Amino acid sequence: MVSVERQRRVAREITRVASSGLDWLSFATRVGELVRQMVPFDRSCWHLVDPGTVLFTGSLNQQITCSGSWLAEHEYVIDDVNKWWFLARSGRRAGATSIATHGDPTRSARHRSHNSYGLGDELRAAFVADGIYWAAAGFLREADRPWFTEDDVGFLASLCEPIAHGFRRALIHTDPAALAPATPSTFGPGVVVYDAQGHPESISPAAEHWIAEIVEQPLPDPPAESKAVQAVAAHARMLTTDQDPLHTEARSRVRTRSGSWLLLYGTPLSGGADRRTAVIIQPATRHEVAPLVALAYGLTERERQITRLCVQGVPTKQMAKALHVSPYTIQDHLKAIFDKTGVNTRGELVGQIFLEHYIPRWEPLPGAPAGWSATADPTVS
Repeated sequence: MVSVERQRRVAREITRVASSGLDWLSFATRVGELVRQMVPFDRSCWHLVDPGTVLFTGSLNQQITCSGSWLAEHEYVIDDVNKWWFLARSGRRAGATSIATHGDPTRSARHRSHNSYGLGDELRAAFVADGIYWAAAGFLREADRPWFTEDDVGFLASLCEPIAHGFRRALIHTDPAALAPATPSTFGPGVVVYDAQGHPESISPAAEHWIAEIVEQPLPDPPAESKAVQAVAAHARMLTTDQDPLHTEARSRVRTRSGSWLLLYGTPLSGGADRRTAVIIQPATRHEVAPLVALAYGLTERERQITRLCVQGVPTKQMAKALHVSPYTIQDHLKAIFDKTGVNTRGELVGQIFLEHYIPRWEPLPGAPAGWSATADPTVS
């Protein structure tokens, strides 16, 4: 039995790594090495998610491959145990297939689909901090290896919050140079069309260009099998006009290899074959990125209000009057904002942090899904 002190050492190291400013790929790789010291596994997969719509926005597969269509189908469409979005919403955070199926993993559709590849039990975790779902991971063992235990599940669940903080920080502290050089692009929106089963029918050159910018390892082949794009397509296929009349639920915001942002949104197509969907990929606008960056910095609702007023150049006394608080309270909030964003002045806040992430406006986007405006509730319709 593993000592409690050793578990604590690993937990402390994960907390330290979460504060070290790694890009998310490096962070996930390092955390995987630390988890493996306590809970051995053979293969793993890691996924970033958009906290507003809980759709995948990046992926890292290690010693395992799966198509974007398979992943999207099993996470968002097929009924199964331990879906990541459910672990996030339920508060359980972590779960093993063998335990969730009461010792009969074949009751899991996901397990049956990869059983022929010699894979056995799977331990999954959804990384949630302050009620916000940032990323997910799956750890797999070969079929001839022992199943994961309740202790394994409990240990991983205890790490979910510090790991979530690490992914949250990586979203804003990533050094783009560590991923790929930034190059100007003249590409406009791209489009991918899928049939009712999620198989790609056509893709535009612009879509291929933007998909190559999404952080997915290994790269999707063909590009239309991108996990981030397939997640949006799968969610669009599930939605009806009554559920989502403005077609705003099947959306995600994706940070690229060069540090810029993309918006992916899916919509059902009328005419022709039934249940065809299209996913449009284009550079994200300022008001779409703003709430996500606010969440990533961990700003409270009041801090977001004050930051918006700072961007607008409102003096402290006018802020206090508008928010019905004292100027001293405003100063206290500003100090907290500076501490969270790592700046010292209002000028740095506006010029070096928020304008860098394209944030001149903070009003909620009309018709946006729950969580799009920085009040994420990790649920899926």
